[in-house]
Amino acid sequence: MPAKQEVSSFIRSTFRSVWSLELLCFLRKHQDRAWRFAELVVAMRSSDLVVSQSADALVAAGLLVRETPDAIRYCPVNEQVDRLATAAEELYAQRPDSVRRMIVSAGSSSVSQFADAFKLRRD
Repeated sequence: MPAKQEVSSFIRSTFRSVWSLELLCFLRKHQDRAWRFAELVVAMRSSDLVVSQSADALVAAGLLVRETPDAIRYCPVNEQVDRLATAAEELYAQRPDSVRRMIVSAGSSSVSQFADAFKLRRD
């Protein structure tokens, strides 16, 4: 089992939104087949944009693979990534508000860093 700090770091760096984590949890529960984006939109009561952006991020993170241009399935790149995904899903089931705050705080810190790049500095 990964350490708490490792799981927290994984969550902050992997999930840009709670929707991405929800997509991962759904696909982990249904990993026996590939899912088309249109099916995921209906199953998750989401939008095309949310599903496609979340899928792209999770493919890049090594958690999903594309079976076809519009179908994905859960297939982590290695056992360590699978263990981290399992730990993240378990933590989300036990402490959903805490995990949501991790995701939101990670996103807001990168937005703050971007905004800080445009601050005028006094010499």
